[in-house]
Amino acid sequence: MRILVTGATGMLGRAVVSDLLANGHTVAAMSRRVRRWPGVEPVLADLTEGTGLEAAVEGAQAIVHLASAPYQRGYTDEVEVLGTQKLLTAAEAAGVKHVVYTSIVGADLVPWGYFGTKVRAETIVRASPVPWSILRSTQFHDFVDQAVTKMSRMPLMVSDRGVVGQPIDVRDVAERVTHRLVEGPSTEIEECGGPEILGFDQVLRQWQEVRGVHKPILHLRIPGKLGKGFRNGGATTNERTGGITWKQYLREKYRHATGRTTDES
Repeated sequence: MRILVTGATGMLGRAVVSDLLANGHTVAAMSRRVRRWPGVEPVLADLTEGTGLEAAVEGAQAIVHLASAPYQRGYTDEVEVLGTQKLLTAAEAAGVKHVVYTSIVGADLVPWGYFGTKVRAETIVRASPVPWSILRSTQFHDFVDQAVTKMSRMPLMVSDRGVVGQPIDVRDVAERVTHRLVEGPSTEIEECGGPEILGFDQVLRQWQEVRGVHKPILHLRIPGKLGKGFRNGGATTNERTGGITWKQYLREKYRHATGRTTDES
């Protein structure tokens, strides 16, 4: 199957491309600049301008739409809402048989600005004549790690002890994307989450343990509907499809610094 991947150079995109190649698919990676990637066909196109999209979708049996631009104000909507519409218009004209769009668990439950952007893009996908699947995942290990690493630069760490999350590895999400492509369009919103639901205190303490960091944790309650949404588990799911835990991810990533391996319990 020839599959066009938008956002192929991003965190999830790299994992998806690798998984698709490992499963014998032909992959075309769409970007605004030529990027060389062994075994992958580079495709030049711009979601915001709409340039190159007709050529990009030509001959693709399916599209994995991963392109995103979070927290960049108006540009976020240009890529993720208007860009999604342009992509699907081109896909319909080219006779593409399946588009897989990735979103976020709790996007419709937690009142976070970027989550609302993902819901608007989902609405466009669902209204398109192109057969579709929407896969919502919980927060990637990498993103959680980046946020905690930034926080660790302060004298102390901050946590709402009632907030729960369910971090997932991008490799587990990539496997789920490949599976959905093989199975065909679901015309449903599916969810995938990590193997554990953790309180944010647990997330911080496991990170500190693996990194060898010892900092006090200040407990503050996130106010309003946003805090309530996170404390009520809005960003978690019953679909525990991931296999790699938060601590396993950390031990694998930082094993050279800690001398630890991922097979520790």
